Parts: sequence; C-alpha cells; structure tokens
Amino acid sequence: MALWRIRATVDDRPGYLAVLTASLALRAVNILAVQVHTTEAGAVDDFLVDAPESMTEADLIAAVERGRGRDSWVSRAEARGLADQPTRALALANRLVRDPEALGDVLRTMLGASSVTWRPAPTTATAGRAADTMRLPDPAGGCYDVVRREPSFTPAEFARAQALVELATAVSRRSGDHATLLLADGAELVLRPAGADDLGALRAMLDRCSAPEGTVGAFGRSVPATMVRLRRLVHQPRGLLLVAVESGGTGDGDRIVGVGQLVVEGAVGEVALLVEDVWRRRGVGTALLRRLAAHAGRSGQVALVAHVAADDLGILRTLARLRRPGSVDRDGELMSVTVPLVDRPIDVAAPTPATTT
Repeated sequence: MALWRIRATVDDRPGYLAVLTASLALRAVNILAVQVHTTEAGAVDDFLVDAPESMTEADLIAAVERGRGRDSWVSRAEARGLADQPTRALALANRLVRDPEALGDVLRTMLGASSVTWRPAPTTATAGRAADTMRLPDPAGGCYDVVRREPSFTPAEFARAQALVELATAVSRRSGDHATLLLADGAELVLRPAGADDLGALRAMLDRCSAPEGTVGAFGRSVPATMVRLRRLVHQPRGLLLVAVESGGTGDGDRIVGVGQLVVEGAVGEVALLVEDVWRRRGVGTALLRRLAAHAGRSGQVALVAHVAADDLGILRTLARLRRPGSVDRDGELMSVTVPLVDRPIDVAAPTPATTT
C-alpha cells in the first residue's frame, strides 16, 4: 500500500461526497483522513489515502472523476501526513508562541508552500489570496509572499494562515512590551502587559493604595468599579493594560506596584495611571505613560486623552513630560488633557470619561 494525497472539488449537494468515497472504496483505496474546504466553486475535499501499490496517479484521478469529482490534484504523501491536522496546527502554534520569528517556516510547513519570501512591503499592504499565492503581513514589518503552484489555496487555508499571523503578532507585541525599568534610586521594576492571572495582584495593589492622589482617569473611582474596568480591559483586543512589577517575581507571586491602561476610543486613546504610594514620584508613572503612548502610536491612534483632577499638579507634570503639548479642557474640578501623537492638527472629539456599571 502507498500513501497519497488527493484534492478534488465536488458539488456541495447531499450525497456527493458519499459518491466520491464509494468510487475510491471500489478500487480498494482506504481513506485515512479528510478535510472539507468550502469555496464558491463547491466543496474542495482533501483526502489522505492508502492505495494499492499498483495504482498510479492517473488511476486515482480516474477514480475521482468517476465519483463526480473535478479539478483533481494527486500527489504522493509521506507518513508524517498521518498526523491529526488539528494536532499539527496546535504544534505549529506552540512553536510560534516560543519563537514568533519562525513565522515564515511555520507558514511553509502548514501550507506545504514551494516558497515563502519576505518583502519590505509598505505599511499600506494588505493581506490577500489568489489561486497560487498569498500575501500576509509580517508583524515586524513588511510582508510574506507565499507561493504554492498546486493545489490552489482555499479560503480555509487563507484563514488559517491569517490566524497564525495574528498569533505571531500578539506574541511579538507582548514580548516587545516587556521591559526592565531601572529607577534613579537603583530600584528595578519590570513593565509588562497584564493578564487574567494578574487580577488578584491588581486588587491587592488597589487595596494598598491611598486615595485618589497620584491617579489619572478611572483609577480615582472605587475599587470594585475599577476592578470591573480592569477585568474588561484584560480581554480587550485593541486596548492595553500595563503593570509595573517588583523585579524578581514571576507568575502568581508578582507584586504589582503600578498600572497603566489604554482604552481605544476610535482615533483617540484614553489613558489612566495609578502608582502605589511608596513608588510615586520615582518615574514609574512616566515610564508607564510613555509605553502606553508608544503603543497607541503604533496602533494608529492620533492622540491620547487623560481625565485628571484640576489640582493634581504631579499628574499634570507627568503628562507634560511627553513633550507634546495639546489642548486642556476644564469642567469644574475635572480637566481633560489631550496629548497629540501625530504632527498635524487633530480634528477629533476627545472621549468623555468612561462610566462603569
């Protein structure tokens, strides 16, 4: 017996797949695995089969055509093709989590591509698919051109490739957002994105903090209301929640001493900061704010807005350290400070302070 891979298109109608599999079975072809890709032209069925040694490529194509299949493609397969496809995809995703720079090799392996070429494409380049090529963005810049002459790429394969690109982008972003902060007094903190496992440590930090002095935005509210907001932001794909952690701890044992949040509101990002009492006026808030501003700029926001108490001179000085003067609107005891991120006039309305329920 010999392993073959067969791909063919059949009409997406009840019973047509059964006719095709019966035609293969009549020729002693054993189907080991099958995937169905939905396309506009019909259902593309991808088989891994075990066929008698005497069967040729032409014999298999003839069997497919007798089973009402069309646009057939047949190729010898290797034993590694026996691996369960979801398991194989998870293994490749695990490799990306460990090494997002391996995206090109992962795409080649998953798609069986003849070539994967990186090109310094402009930032306006978008993902796209043709019969034998794909263009996928590289999270580090540029794009990948993926080529496979046969069989033609299907929408499902394009979606899988995009999912891997998105995973590599997320891993790269999280890795890039990790940094060690050395303070002027010699203390070290780690700045990193927060995760769901950090909610307990965030609640503990909020409980340790004194009143609203040293806060920007939503952190001036009650602890329960703030926790609702933080819990939502941890799972928000476009926003960012950064924490400052005492160096040396990992996992559940981390002690969080500062937190900065970015909530995306269209073209404007709303920022909020809170630093634990003993860590204030040591540069922690400034470091968090600068990283939030850099992330907002990379994500396409044109400005940041912060809602602060009018008498909080320390926070106003922190915002001023970005050295991007913008507009200041006062409403009673509350000031809304807009910080531009682009060197052009900003024609957007600053968001009002968010509410929690």
